[in-house]
Parts: sequence; structure tokens; C-alpha cells
Amino acid sequence: MNILLSNDDGFLAPGINLLRKALMETHHVITVAPDRDRSGASNSLTLENPLRLTRQSVDFYSLNGTPTDCVHLALTGLYTDPPDIVISGINAGANLGDDVLYSGTVAAAMEGRYLGYPSIAVSMAHHQPKYFETAVQAVLALLPKIPDYPEDCMILNVNVPDLPWAQIKGFQVTRLGQRHRAEPVIHLQDPRGRDIYWIGPPGKEQDAGEGTDFYAVRNGYISITPLHSDLTRHRALVGTEQWLNT
Repeated sequence: MNILLSNDDGFLAPGINLLRKALMETHHVITVAPDRDRSGASNSLTLENPLRLTRQSVDFYSLNGTPTDCVHLALTGLYTDPPDIVISGINAGANLGDDVLYSGTVAAAMEGRYLGYPSIAVSMAHHQPKYFETAVQAVLALLPKIPDYPEDCMILNVNVPDLPWAQIKGFQVTRLGQRHRAEPVIHLQDPRGRDIYWIGPPGKEQDAGEGTDFYAVRNGYISITPLHSDLTRHRALVGTEQWLNT
């Protein structure tokens, strides 16, 4: 396959480099990744500053932009032959439930889909994973199935437990769970007495029962959640029309 690979942890991150090495054994891979960690960048594009592409090695580039910038630039300005698929990851840290709204990993996959290509976002369910190779094996297992995927609009959000491959119980198709509201910001002062703030940790699991991505990962399964980019709440259209005309 012809693969575009990106991430949000940066081009030096172990996850993307391990996946790149494995994919290159049997596929043609072009990698465009941020020049530093851009976690939480969501779907942001850089519009007021120029983007600079730096060649790290053959078909491997870093970019002074967001994950969305990386995929957008690659697909609209770098490729001569279009890829078969866009893969984002492997991310260090889960992207479960509400996380997908903020995730640069998922955003890179979404940008691939916006531009017409099937896309996969891959994340490890631990911020300091020991078993990146398990996620590599998950991607390698899924790739042969991609041409037979039954839906036109494909974004798969894949979350992998931080376990050895032999301990993985299998794959589960899931829906997004939901977290409680985020913890408050952390208010501190710098050495000169000026106020500074850190974004607080995400909320704990709330809607995390059977069938959710949270539940699957917690129980040793690789979670696969199909996403779509249409944010319209279709069932509210009629009620909104009635409300507007009242």
C-alpha cells in the first residue's frame, strides 16, 4: 500500500518511528510529522505563518506546524500519486471518548478523511507505553482488511491496551464513551509573582460501560470506533426548525 504516516507527538516520538519501520518492510511510506510535540492541537491549521518542511531522511519530513497541517500539506502539496490510506500514530496516551475532540492524533486522521482518504488513528492507552509493538501488530493486522471496509466514509479510532500482544483478547468495535467534566485549571505563580495556569487533567470515566471504548481497553481488548466528520445533530433538525418558527 501507499501510506501517509503522521502523528501529534512529533517526528522523534518512538511510536511513529516504530510503526514507520514496520510498515516500510512491505509498504511505501511517506512520513510528515510535527517538529515537536503538538498534543491537543485538535484540527487547527496554521494560517498566519509560513510552513517549513524539513527533510529528515528518504520520504521522512518534519513540519513546523500542527498534525492537521502535516496531513494537509502532504496530500495537497507533496504527493504526486495519492496514498491508499492515512495513518496517524502511534500516540503515547489514549484517545477515548471526549478525547477525540482535542486529539491531534485523531485530527490528523480526520484531515485525511476530509481530503478523501480512508484514515486510522492509533493510540496506546498509557502515557508511557511499554508495548508499542502491540499497536504495531494491530495496525499490521488491520491493513489487509482496509480495501474491504464496507463504509464510504472511514475514520477508525483505534486504542490499544498497554499489554504484550499475547495478552490481547482481541478486537472490539465500540462507541465513544464519555468523561466527567475536566478538572479545574491549576493556578500557580511564576518566580516573579505573576499568575500562570496549567490546563487540568481530563475528567474521569462517566459513560464507560460495556460497548464503549473505555470498557474494551480496560478489559484487554483493542477498541475500534468508527468516526465520521459530520457533526450535524440530525435528529434535532425538525425540533430546531419548529423552535425557530415559534
